[in-house]
Amino acid sequence: MNHAINFLVESGISLAVFSLIYILFLRKETFFRLNRIFLLVSVAFSMLLPFLHLKVYEPKSFLLSEVTVTPYRNLLEAVTIYGQDLSGNVVHQISSSRLIILVYLLGLLFFMLKFIMRISQIQKLVRKNEIRRVGNVKFVLIDVEFSPFSFLNYIFINPEKRNEEGYEKIIEHELEHIRQGHTFDVVILEVLTMLQWFNPFMWILKRVIRENHEFLADKAVLDSGVTTTQYKKLLLNQVVGFDVQLANNFNSSLVKKRIKMFSKMKSSKLANLKYVAGALSFVVLVIIFACEQKETIETAPTVTEKVVLSIEGKQLTITGDEIMGVLKDLLSAKDYRIDTTSDDGITYVSAEKNAETDVMISRILPDNAEVFYVVDEMPEFPGGDAALRKYIVGVVKYPELAHENGIQGKVFVNFVVTKSGNIANTKIAKGVDPILDKEALRVINSLPVWKPGKQNGQAVNVSYTVPINFTLN
Repeated sequence: MNHAINFLVESGISLAVFSLIYILFLRKETFFRLNRIFLLVSVAFSMLLPFLHLKVYEPKSFLLSEVTVTPYRNLLEAVTIYGQDLSGNVVHQISSSRLIILVYLLGLLFFMLKFIMRISQIQKLVRKNEIRRVGNVKFVLIDVEFSPFSFLNYIFINPEKRNEEGYEKIIEHELEHIRQGHTFDVVILEVLTMLQWFNPFMWILKRVIRENHEFLADKAVLDSGVTTTQYKKLLLNQVVGFDVQLANNFNSSLVKKRIKMFSKMKSSKLANLKYVAGALSFVVLVIIFACEQKETIETAPTVTEKVVLSIEGKQLTITGDEIMGVLKDLLSAKDYRIDTTSDDGITYVSAEKNAETDVMISRILPDNAEVFYVVDEMPEFPGGDAALRKYIVGVVKYPELAHENGIQGKVFVNFVVTKSGNIANTKIAKGVDPILDKEALRVINSLPVWKPGKQNGQAVNVSYTVPINFTLN
C-alpha cells in the first residue's frame, strides 16, 4: 500500500510542477509541437519518477536529535527520528488514514466506470452506423446534427453536411488529429486522471494537452492554404450535437482560445529559453525524489564474521572461527556467562557476570554489507519515540571521572540498525574524550532490537547518527 501511495504522491507533485511551468511560461507560445513534446515528456517523467532510485555517494546518516547529559540529571531534548523525506511524511499520513484511502478508492471506481461508459458510447456509434473506408481512415456516417470528431482512425461525420462550405477543411482538421496520434494522448490522460482524480493539476494538464491538440490541427489546416478569416468563420459556424469527451472534436468550448492563438503572431526564438525552466524542474525533482541516499561498501569481503570485544577498556577484534575459543579463554577465569546467536551471517556474542558486565560487544556487519541512509520505511524503536526517550534517559550516565576533571562536550555516535533490527557498526563519528566516547558507545550498543527498516518491501540496514552532549553547565 505504501508503494502505491508513494507513487501517487510523487507523481502528483511532479505533475503539479510541470502544469504550473506550462501555464506560467509556455501556454501562450506558438511552439505547438515543442509544447506537445514538453507536456508528454512531463507526463511520462512524472509516472517514472517514483520508480527512479539513483545512488548518492558520501551521504550523511540520519541524525537523531541531541541528548544532553549532566552529572546531576539527564536533560533530554525531543528525540525524534527524522527518518523520511518530503514524500515519505505524506505517505505515512495518508497510509494511516482509512477514510482517505476509502475516499480515494471510491473516486477511482467512479472515474473508471465513467471511462468505460465513454468507450462503450463510441463502440455503440461504430456498431450501429454505416462505415465507409478511405485508405486507413474509417468514416462513421451518423444521421444526427453534430460537429465531426475523430477517435483512433475513425472520423464520425454527418453525411448531409458534405455539401456545406468548408466541409473539406473540417475533415482535414480531423485527419490531422489521426496523423499525429492525438487519441493515444487522450486515452493515456484519461487513465492517469483516474489515478490522479484528486489532483487539480492533473485536470489542468489534461485540458491544456487537449488545447494543444486543437492548436496543432488548426495550424496544419491553415498551412494548407486556408486564410485566417475563412477559418475563423468556419469555427464559429460549427454546432455540437453531443460530446463523447474521449474524442478529438472540431468544435468545442476552446473555439475562442483557438481563434486567438492562430491569429497571434509567432513567438520569437528567444521564447525557447522558457523551456529551460522545465529542464531545471526535471533536475530538481530527480534530486528531491529519485536520489536514494544509499551507500554500498565496495571493499572486497575478507571475512563473514567479525566481533569487536571490549573488556575493561581494552578492545580486541575477533574474526571467524576464533570467536568462541578466544572468548572462552579470556572470560573463563572471570566467571562470565557467554551467549551467542547467529543472524544474517553474523555471530552476536554477549557476556554477563552477576547481572553486571564490563564487557561491551560491538556487532559489525560483513564488509560487503549494503547500508542505506534513506528508505521507504525507516527503522522503529520498540514503543516509538516516547519509549526511545525514556530508554536513553534511564541508561545514559555522566562518567564520574569526566565530571571530576571537568571534561565535557558533544559526542557523535554513528550506528546501523541491521535488517534484523540489531544495533551494529557503532563508532565515534566525532569524539571529545575517551571517557565520554566510551559511555556514548555503551549507551548505543545497549539499545534493544528495533523494528527493521524496509526498502521496496525488503528489510535493509539503515545508518543513523546520534549526538550526546555531555555538559557540566
